Amino acid sequence: MSTNFWLTLIIALVTYIGIAIGRWPGLMVNRTTLTLIGVGMLLALKQIHFGQIREFLDLDTLILLFSMMVINANLQMAGFFRLAGSSLLKLTRNPRAFLAIEIILSGVLSALFLNDTICLMLTPLVLSLLLTLERNPIPYLIALACSANIGSTATLTGNPQNMIIGIASGISYARFAASLTPIALLGLGSVWLVLVLAYPQEFRGQPFKEMPPANILVIRPMLTKTLVIIAGLLIAFLAGVPIALASFLAACLLLFTRRVDPAKVLAEIDWSLLVFFAALFILTGALEANGVTTEIFKQVPMSRQANAVSLTVVTVILSNLVSNVPAVMLLRPLVSSLQNPSAGWLTLAVASTLAGNLTLLGSVANLIVAEIAARRQVNLDFWEYTRSGAVITFISLIIGVLWLQTFTWH
Repeated sequence: MSTNFWLTLIIALVTYIGIAIGRWPGLMVNRTTLTLIGVGMLLALKQIHFGQIREFLDLDTLILLFSMMVINANLQMAGFFRLAGSSLLKLTRNPRAFLAIEIILSGVLSALFLNDTICLMLTPLVLSLLLTLERNPIPYLIALACSANIGSTATLTGNPQNMIIGIASGISYARFAASLTPIALLGLGSVWLVLVLAYPQEFRGQPFKEMPPANILVIRPMLTKTLVIIAGLLIAFLAGVPIALASFLAACLLLFTRRVDPAKVLAEIDWSLLVFFAALFILTGALEANGVTTEIFKQVPMSRQANAVSLTVVTVILSNLVSNVPAVMLLRPLVSSLQNPSAGWLTLAVASTLAGNLTLLGSVANLIVAEIAARRQVNLDFWEYTRSGAVITFISLIIGVLWLQTFTWH
C-alpha cells in the first residue's frame, strides 16, 4: 500500500472521529469546520489536487438539498409549521390519541420535507404546548424525533442520505416511495406502541385540560402559493422529472415574489449543512481516488451476493460510528457493485435512516429535539432517550429487513 493510501486513511479517520463526537478536544470546531479542515489537510499534503474537487462534488444532491431548504423556509415564514403544531391539540385531548396524531404528523411531514427541518419547527411548538398542559414532555419529544426519522424513510426527499441515494441510484421517486412507505408506516406504529408501554403513567393518566384558543399568525397568500407549488412538485416527482431539477425549479418559483424579502428566505437556509455535505463529498472522493475505499471493503465480510440482513448490519454499525450521511457516502461504491444494486440502495436507505434512532447521538434530528428542549430546562438525556430509542430501532429494523428481503431481494 502506498504512502498516499496511509496518509489519506489517517486524515479520514481523524476527521470521521471528529464528525462522530462533534468536536476535536481543545479546538472550537463543529462538524462542518472539522470536515473542511480534513479537506484542507488532504490538499496541503497533496493527497488530492485542487482541480479534483469539482469532480468529487455531487452537484445534484447539493442543489436538491438547497432547493428543499428554500421550500421549507417559505413554509416556515408563511406559518405552516405553527399551524400544524397548534392543530395537534384541536384534534384530541386524550394523551394516547395526541401521541398518535403527533407521530403521524411528524412522520408525514418528514416524508414530504426534510426531517431535520420538521424537528426544528415542531419541537418548540409541541414543547410549549405540553409544558402549558403540565404534562411530561419526554415521551412526546422522543416520539417527535423517532417518527421524523422513520417517516423520512419513505421518500427521496425525506432526509439528506436518501437524497444522496436517489441521485446515485437513479431510482424514481414513485418507485422509492412505493417500496419503502409500508416500512415507514409500520415503523411509526412501533413508536406509539413502545412509548405507551414505556410511559404507562403518562398514557393512562387524566386527559388534557382545557386551553384557550391560540392566535396563530398565518400569511395566507404566501401559504397558498407555497402549497400549490409543492403540490406541483410532488406531481413532477411522480411523473419522473429528475428530483434535483424539479426541486430547483420549484424553489425558483417561490423566489419569484413581490412580497417576501429574499434576504429573509436566504437567512433560513442552513448554509453550514450545505458546506458540510460538500466537504464530505470531497473527503469520500479522496478515499475512492486513493484506493482506500476499495481496500476497506475487501476486508468487509460481504460479497456481491449480499442480502438485506448483512447489508443492514454493516450499515447500522457504520452509521453509529460515523453518522448516517458519511456512512452512506462510504458505502456507495459497495452497494453499486452488488449483484442486485437496486435492492441494495433501498436497504441502505432504510438501515441508515432507522439506525439514527438507536441513540440520542444517532441523527441530527434527535440532537435538534434535545437541544431545543434543553433551552426550556427539559432534560432529554442520553439514557432516557436510548431506553426507548433502542427498542424502536430494533423493531423497525426487523420490519424493514423482513419487508425488503421478501419483496425486494429476489
